Amino acid sequence: MAKYLTEFVGAFFLVLTVGLTAVQQVALAPLAAGSVLMAMVYMGGHLSGAHYNPAVTVAASMAGKLERKYVGPYLLSQIAGALTAGLAVRLLAGDFFVPAPGVGVPPATVLLAEALFTFALVIVVLHVATDSRTEGNSYYGLAIGFTVMVAGFAVGDVSGGVLNPSVAAGPMLARLVATGSTGGALGGIWLYWVGPVAGGMLAAAAYRMQRQDG
Repeated sequence: MAKYLTEFVGAFFLVLTVGLTAVQQVALAPLAAGSVLMAMVYMGGHLSGAHYNPAVTVAASMAGKLERKYVGPYLLSQIAGALTAGLAVRLLAGDFFVPAPGVGVPPATVLLAEALFTFALVIVVLHVATDSRTEGNSYYGLAIGFTVMVAGFAVGDVSGGVLNPSVAAGPMLARLVATGSTGGALGGIWLYWVGPVAGGMLAAAAYRMQRQDG
């Protein structure tokens, strides 16, 4: 239960921060997102691995870093945390938040941006937070948080810099629960599942190749 509660809490505060900074149009939103993820990674790394992200969970399982029996409960915990955060954003900021691509950005570009930077995020996670060769390091939270921050600045205006299916699914489900409508977001949510999960799977494959050579 501790693992699942940790995944819920980490996903909640990540999505809460992303949502509040987006609704309030905070200029340094990527810095806030990277910083809260860093804090939550340090909070939960020793308990659940601090995934807070379905793409990371799937990749960790592929890389042999998470038993398959945990994958489903992790995903449910992450999405539940994100859904709860979506409702909290509505209460605190007066609006719902659902990530979306930049105006006029085609789906193929969104998929590429999400896949590339999720690849970067996941391969960093696997090396700094799961690899026996870096075990006991004190920088893993910084590396993971900074990767998300960089992605936000680099492709935030392209794809939204989401890198995390729960960040899209949770707030959309929150709107659905509260209003009975997804606000038109359902049609684009697949971009934030296919892109990040594909990037994460490629990162898991690359990590396994690096381990073989290392």
